[in-house]
Amino acid sequence: MWNIFALPEIGLLGYVVNSMGIDYNFTQQPISAWATVIAMDVWHWTSLVVLLTYAGLNAIPEAFFHAAQIDTATKWQIFRYIQLPKIKHVLTIAILLRFMDSFMIYTEPFVLTGGGPGNSTTFLSTDLVKIALGQFDLGPAAAMSLIYFLIVLLMCWVFYTLMMRNEAR
Repeated sequence: MWNIFALPEIGLLGYVVNSMGIDYNFTQQPISAWATVIAMDVWHWTSLVVLLTYAGLNAIPEAFFHAAQIDTATKWQIFRYIQLPKIKHVLTIAILLRFMDSFMIYTEPFVLTGGGPGNSTTFLSTDLVKIALGQFDLGPAAAMSLIYFLIVLLMCWVFYTLMMRNEAR
């Protein structure tokens, strides 16, 4: 769907962006390819973040909102002092999930550009699949995937530790 949607000749996205005077062709321009892959990935995973956030907002007890109403708090104050602190952990998990998933992106660039133009949208996950399945070199691909996993795990641990360091205070 996105492949057709983004084509500059027949796709709605390509037509609209080109009609605004921006030269857009994701099959030939690396920046356009990157922007399309990012837009596709954001579109793909926004529903998960919205669903998690909505569940976190619904879990806030009504007593907080009644107390804010009695104190004549504005909507901004309710958001700033009640909703945002109460959904901080849910947002942390959502950001952490997206952070981890961003390292394992494969389907969007593979379907949209196949790693092109040139190698501009080739990610490590794409290279791992090419080595494992294309060259049938399973040993080095397995070793690379374990090292990649450890890098992602370490970065997520650092990310989570930095996000939660204020909790201990």
